[in-house]
Amino acid sequence: MNNTSQEYVLMNECRKLFLEGLEVQARIGIHDFELSKPQRLIIDVELYVPLSLSTPSSDAIHEVVDYDFIREVVFERIAQGHINLQESLVDDLLSTLLNHPGVKAARVSSYKPDVYPDCNAVGVEVFRSK
Repeated sequence: MNNTSQEYVLMNECRKLFLEGLEVQARIGIHDFELSKPQRLIIDVELYVPLSLSTPSSDAIHEVVDYDFIREVVFERIAQGHINLQESLVDDLLSTLLNHPGVKAARVSSYKPDVYPDCNAVGVEVFRSK
């Protein structure tokens, strides 16, 4: 099954929760100019949660995966200190998010909007399902 087919199946069985454009100051990178101070990093997260685990019957937050969970995972990882590679960051975030029992799959991307003056951003994205 290719990525498009896999994502189609997930979209038919799951609710997609997303956090888009979370801007953080992170100590990330390998270049001298990246090691001297935190830099702006943008994080996007998509979580795929089975409809059976995300359809509230009493309109209560405990019946769904809370968006606060996503933000907490990102902030906790950034607070752990310097990260050399965006690949390492998105892999760490993805693994933690997939540990949640209600999450069936996730997509995480990060991008640095201020690295090169001749492009909008440089970044990495990863997708994985259980």
